[in-house]
Amino acid sequence: MKVSEIKKNIEKILDDNKAKDITAINLKNKSYIADYMIIASGTSSRHLQALSEILVDELKKIGLSGCRIEGKDSNDWKLVDIQDIIVHIFHPKKREFYDLEKMWSEETPKEKAMI
Repeated sequence: MKVSEIKKNIEKILDDNKAKDITAINLKNKSYIADYMIIASGTSSRHLQALSEILVDELKKIGLSGCRIEGKDSNDWKLVDIQDIIVHIFHPKKREFYDLEKMWSEETPKEKAMI
């Protein structure tokens, strides 16, 4: 499955499960860690946990196994590692604090791309 198809599936799963402010950032010329970063917000710690678990379960159903959830003990942030896509699910206040959109949306020359 192409990365663009996986990205669309992730965005749909998050949207279907009431994630807020879903944003995708293309990292292809910015970092070698992933092709995309998707950032979304949940409404409570329980919602964050549910979103991360539902995402992994739904992706398994379409053949993507090996997805990992980081931050299981955190009440305000989850990271789901999905092959070439990293998904951050934040509590809105933590999302505002870290402001990953601003940090990763700036243009970075390829020779300075982070590893």
